[in-house]
Amino acid sequence: MGSAIQKTRTAVLSVLSVFALLLTGFLGMAACRRFKDPESTASQKSGTLEVGGRTRTYFVHLPPNYNGRTAMPVVLVLHGATESPEGVEQLSGMSEEADKRNFIAIYPRGTGIRNPAQMPTWNSGNCCGYAQMNHVDDVAFFRALLDKLQMDFAVDPKRIFVTGISNGGMMSFRLACELSDRIAAAAPVEGAQNVDCRPSNPVSIIIFHGTADRLVPMKGGSTPFQIGPKRSDTPVADTVAFWVKEDGCTATPAHEETAELHTDKYAGCKNNTAVELYAVQGGHHIWPGVAMSGNSVPATELMWSVFAQHPKP
Repeated sequence: MGSAIQKTRTAVLSVLSVFALLLTGFLGMAACRRFKDPESTASQKSGTLEVGGRTRTYFVHLPPNYNGRTAMPVVLVLHGATESPEGVEQLSGMSEEADKRNFIAIYPRGTGIRNPAQMPTWNSGNCCGYAQMNHVDDVAFFRALLDKLQMDFAVDPKRIFVTGISNGGMMSFRLACELSDRIAAAAPVEGAQNVDCRPSNPVSIIIFHGTADRLVPMKGGSTPFQIGPKRSDTPVADTVAFWVKEDGCTATPAHEETAELHTDKYAGCKNNTAVELYAVQGGHHIWPGVAMSGNSVPATELMWSVFAQHPKP
């Protein structure tokens, strides 16, 4: 009887994880109508960029206090596989946070079978979909995008941060590894670091991961819910240990627990960097704190509070 109950519970949790992924996709499709013309307002600017023979697109959210003279921090926000920039804007609430904290939020689009990309993905290493299978050089895209942003807007080059969910979280890890000369901090949400990581500079890493995530399991390994070739994810604990060593942090973290959140914060890291893990207890494959997440963890506020304290030296 106990075994049957456990199997039923596992099946239900798997369905919930898939539902959460589909929900973020539906939010993305709905949001596309809202931001059909980003240039129609002073705060939303759309842009295109030619990289590797492809036309890449993105949009920029400027806070009310942006004046074009005072350099502001930038937060890149990356959608999950098959989702959209508009969807992750709505899901993360990052534009609202940008308005309150005075930073620029950037929402790039991955690549897909059409232009503009349909069902877009990022080539984050061993995931996902079109971008991975067509060997899209997304690292080159982001380097070119950062160059263009610094020409078009008043950007503080020491305060460039990145976050993303799922495949976007995986891409955040890859950018921390391969653009460590530009990225001050990365905050992946429900992602995995599935690349051979050799950063040339210390980078702050703030990880948000649900303990009950069935799509990108916290303990790593394979999952039946994959987009593209079968992959195996790196355990979050291994990734934390990697960055603790890479950033030269103390081995033992300050540990805090609430019913919803277990937090490990490592001190003494090089160049004013930080490594922090926010383990969402019972959290599934969705941005913490949103209505369907089942928790009240303020992930967007928490990550910005860490970003703000850890610019490049």
